[in-house]
Amino acid sequence: MNKLQKNASLIVLLLLLIGSFVILSQSNKKEIEEITLTKLVAEINEEKVKTIEINGEKISIQLNDETKQKTNKELNTSLSETLTNLGVNKESFNKVAINSKAPSSASFWIGTLIPFIFIILIIGSIWFMMKKAMRGNSQALSFGNSKARMIDPKDKNKKITFKDVAGNKEGKEELGEVVDFLKEPKKFQKLGAKIPKGVLLLGKPGTGKTLMAKAVAGEAGVPFFSISGSEFVEMFVGVGASRVRDLFKQAKKKAPAIVFIDEIDAVGRHRGAGMGGGNDEREQTLNQILVEMDGFEDNANVIVIAATNRPDVLDPALLRPGRFDRRVTIDLPDIKDRIEILKIHARGKKMEKDVDLEQIAQRTPGFSGADLANLMNEGALLAGRENLSEVKMDNLIEAIEKVLLGPARKSRHLDKQEKKITAYHEAGHALVGASLKNADPVHKVSIISRGSAGGYTLSVPEKDQTLHSKAYFLDRLAVLLGGYVVEKMVFGDTTTGPSSDLERATHTARSIVTRYGMSELGARTFGKNNDLVFLGKDSTEERDYSDKTAEQIDRVVSEFIENARKVAEEIVTEKRDLLDKISNVLLEKETIEKDEFNSIIEGKEYIPEVKVEKVEENEEIKEIKEVEEVEEAEDSK
Repeated sequence: MNKLQKNASLIVLLLLLIGSFVILSQSNKKEIEEITLTKLVAEINEEKVKTIEINGEKISIQLNDETKQKTNKELNTSLSETLTNLGVNKESFNKVAINSKAPSSASFWIGTLIPFIFIILIIGSIWFMMKKAMRGNSQALSFGNSKARMIDPKDKNKKITFKDVAGNKEGKEELGEVVDFLKEPKKFQKLGAKIPKGVLLLGKPGTGKTLMAKAVAGEAGVPFFSISGSEFVEMFVGVGASRVRDLFKQAKKKAPAIVFIDEIDAVGRHRGAGMGGGNDEREQTLNQILVEMDGFEDNANVIVIAATNRPDVLDPALLRPGRFDRRVTIDLPDIKDRIEILKIHARGKKMEKDVDLEQIAQRTPGFSGADLANLMNEGALLAGRENLSEVKMDNLIEAIEKVLLGPARKSRHLDKQEKKITAYHEAGHALVGASLKNADPVHKVSIISRGSAGGYTLSVPEKDQTLHSKAYFLDRLAVLLGGYVVEKMVFGDTTTGPSSDLERATHTARSIVTRYGMSELGARTFGKNNDLVFLGKDSTEERDYSDKTAEQIDRVVSEFIENARKVAEEIVTEKRDLLDKISNVLLEKETIEKDEFNSIIEGKEYIPEVKVEKVEENEEIKEIKEVEEVEEAEDSK
C-alpha cells in the first residue's frame, strides 16, 4: 500500500512538471511579434521576407535577418488571394518560399486540453491528500477496536469437531457440557444450573489446546472469536481495555458464541508483580477482562475459553468461581492417543502397506500432537526427496530422529581419530544402557552427526511412564556417564564430546536431591524458582536453605555422579570385548539398529531380514486392541 502511494505521488508530480513545461513553452511563443497582413504585404514588396509557413489559419514568417513573425490569414480564403487583394507585388511574392502544412489535430487538442488537465491534476492532488488524512483519522478512531478473528459455524471448510481431535477423552467429556449448554441452554436453566463462564485449557505447548477450543465451537455450531493475549497490549494506555470491551460487544451480538483467548498469561499475570504499578497497560487490560467475565453486566450465552501453559503465573482473580472456575488439562498423548493422532495425520498421505503406525507410536513417548504432525509431514517430505511414490517405514523412522535431533549432517567430514572417538563414545552409552536393568532399551546407535551432536544413542522406554523411581535415575546417570568413562579408559584422555552428557547428568543428580527428596538429606525440596514478569522463565532461584545445607547438597550431588561413574566403569571394564565389537561395527556401518545391537550383546550372529516385519506388540498395545474390540462389539449391539 505504501509503495502504491509513493508511485501515485511520483506520477502526479511528473504530470505537474510536464504541464508546467508546456505552459512555459507556450508563454515563450508569445514573445514572437504578431503583425497584420498589410504589413506582411509591405515586407514582401520590400523583399524582406525569406519564408512563409502556413499551418491552418496560422502563418509563421521568417525574414532575411532571421527575425520571426506571425499572423493569421482570412477564413475560407487562400493566402495568395488575400495578399493579391492587398496589392502584393507578384514578382517579389514569387521569390518567397512558401510551405503549407495540414493542421494537426493532436497539437490542437493538446493546446486546448493541457490547461484543463493541469486543473484536474491540482484538484486530484488535493482530493488524494484529504482522503489520506480521513483514512488516518478513521484508523485512529478504530485503534481501540478488537482484532479478533471470527470463524463462521456455517463455513464447513474450517469446521472442526471432536472427531478431528484424537485422544483427550476426559477433556472432551468435560467440554461436552459446554457444548450441550450452547445447544440447549433451556435444559440447564430449568434446573437452575449455570454453566461455567470460563474454561481454562492447561497443557504443554503443542498438546492441542487451540484445536480443542475450535472443536467445541464446531460441535456447538456457534460463532468462534479467537484472539491472542498479546494483541490486547499496545503502547497506548487504555487501548487494551477498549479492545476487550469491543470483543465482548461483538460476541454478545452473535450470542450464543465462544470467545477464545490464546496465551492468556500475556495479560493475565499477577497484578502488582511487575513494573508500572496499577497504571500498567497490561493490568488495565486484565481488569477489563475480569469485569466483562463477571461484573455488573450479564454475559449470558457467551463462554470464554482460554489457553495457557503457565497457570502458575495467572492472577488469582481469574481463577475464582464465576470466571475461569473450570480447568481442563490437556496432557501429552499416551501410546493409544499417539496411534489415533498418527492415523489422523496419515490421512491424505500415500503409505506403503508395511508402515506400522503402532511401532512409530512406541518410538515416540513424550511427543505432543504437534510433534507427531511434524513427524508425519517430515516423513512425506523425505519420501518426496527420494522420488518415492509412497511413504516408507524407513522415512518415518528417519523423521523421528530428525524431529528429535535435527537433520543428518552427512557432509560433515571427520578424520579417523575423531570418528573412532565418537564410535567408542556412543558404544559406551549403548553398552551401559543395555547392561542396566532399569535403563531404557537401546533402539539405535549412530555416529552420523545430527544437529550439534557428533553421534547419538536412541533409547526409548518400552511403555509410557509418568512415575520414575530412584533406581531409574541412578541407572540413567550411569548411561549418561558411559561415553565419558569410555573416552578416558580407551584413549587416556577426554574431549569436549561428553560436555552435554555431563550437564544433563549434573541436572539429573541435582533434581534427585532438590526436587524429588531421594537423597540422605530427607524428604524435602530445596529452593524455589521465581519468575520475573518481564524477564522470562526461571530467572532467579529463591534459596530457602542455609549455606551449610548448600554444601551438603553439592556433596550429595557429587556422590551420586561419582557412584554412577564407578558403575559405568565396572560395566565397560568387564565387557571390553563387547565395547570393541560395537565400536568396530559403528566404524564400518555408522548405524546399528535395535535387532543387530541385541545380537551383538547376546553374542549371536545377526541375519538381516529382507522384508520389514511388524514389531511384536507389547502388552499395552494388546490391551488397547482388546478394549477396542469390546467397544466395537457393544456399539454393534
